[in-house]
Amino acid sequence: MKIYTKRRQKPTVPIITLIDILAILLIFFIVTTTFKTKESLVKVNLPRSSEMAADGEATVRTALALGKDGQVSLGEQVVPMEGLAAALTTYRQSKPDVDLELKADEGAPLGLMIEVWDAATKAGIDIGDLPLRILLEE
Repeated sequence: MKIYTKRRQKPTVPIITLIDILAILLIFFIVTTTFKTKESLVKVNLPRSSEMAADGEATVRTALALGKDGQVSLGEQVVPMEGLAAALTTYRQSKPDVDLELKADEGAPLGLMIEVWDAATKAGIDIGDLPLRILLEE
């Protein structure tokens, strides 16, 4: 007696629909991702002003950040106060077309800010070219 056994078909994975789903997920993640550049390594709480008007300046500047604990960073690197003038001179020579801005924490001592301005002057940077960034309340 011959018993007929039904051949079992191998399961298939619908790869076309998986590729569609993967493409949709990829588009979703690309659209919802925020691309953020590092400005400085020092955490700065900028002082706020409700009386000043915004000047609408849209130029991108490299941050010279001054923290309330006395740390100074130029772009993405922390610079000791003693070597700030030399670091600013080197930075100006390597990137002459990039503008700087001073971002000072609201708790930073005024004397330290004056030292930063003195180092900038020693490096040949005009203080008028080094604006101080503050937050405007709206």
